[in-house]
Order: sequence, then structure tokens, then C-alpha cells
Amino acid sequence: MALGIGYAAQNCSLARALEIVGERWTMLVIRDLFYGVHRFTDLLAHLDISRAVLTDRLNTLTEAGLVRRQEGDGHPGYELTEAGVALWPSLFALWSWGQRFAGDGTPGRSFAHATCHTRLEDTGRCPRCGSVPGPAEVLAMPPAGSGEPGRSDRVSVLLRRPHRLLTPLVPES
Repeated sequence: MALGIGYAAQNCSLARALEIVGERWTMLVIRDLFYGVHRFTDLLAHLDISRAVLTDRLNTLTEAGLVRRQEGDGHPGYELTEAGVALWPSLFALWSWGQRFAGDGTPGRSFAHATCHTRLEDTGRCPRCGSVPGPAEVLAMPPAGSGEPGRSDRVSVLLRRPHRLLTPLVPES
């Protein structure tokens, strides 16, 4: 019997969620939107993804209500909606799992509570103050050491310094 191509017959919230975010590249697009990447060209360069795939993923996320497209200064911009921001705990859990079980032992990017600059535990909890900060209160910290060696795209360069999630990623003046 051939495998189905969707989860429509499944009466399951996880299956319905995977219909939206389960495609390859989708969670990385969402990750970059959390980083504050808004421009299509920056997403394209940082993700090293084809234009057609990025366009498809952004259209799917927009139609599903996770991303909002904004027109401005000749370049479309994208930002997470409330539904997109609500994916933060899932994204953080996957990041933590990947660090622990799917990594090669090389320290990757870490996340800290912006209020007290304390690295978050794998559960998303701040060990210093005991809170579980939302994404707007989280700093993306560059990997210990050299950052992302070999990457010279605009986003990689800007992410070499701590950056508060959901804040537009722009060069320092």
C-alpha cells in the first residue's frame, strides 16, 4: 500500500501542526524570523536555500497565519504573528534536543535571559531568577569562540554579537 502524502486522515493536533511546520527548511525559516531577520534576501542568503523553496515556505506560513508579509521600501518584509511567536517553546525544545543528542559536541548558539544575562536551561527556565522568559526577553548568544566561521552573509555577521529575539536584525551605526 502506498504511503499518503499528508495527514488529513489523522485526527491529531500534532499531525495538523506538522502539515504546517513539518516541511524541510520551515523551522529554520521560523528560527531566522525569531532572530529578527525580516528581508527575503537576508533569509535567502543566511539559509542558503533556493528562492523557490523559500517562497513556498513563506507562502505556506503566511496562509497558515504564522507569518505576516509587509510591503515597504521596495522590499517585502516578514514577521511572526502571535501564532508564529507561540512556536518559541517548541523551537527552543528542538534546539535543546539537537544540542544534546544530534550535535557533534561543538558548542552552538546559546540563549540567555535578557534581564539577567543568564544562559537558559534546556527547559527554557532561567536558573538565576526562575522565570521562563518569552522570546522577546531572550538573547541569542553567538557560539563560544569563533562564531560561525566561514559565513560572511549579512545575518551571520550580525549574529556574531548578542541579539534580542524578535528585534529587527540591523547593522550597528
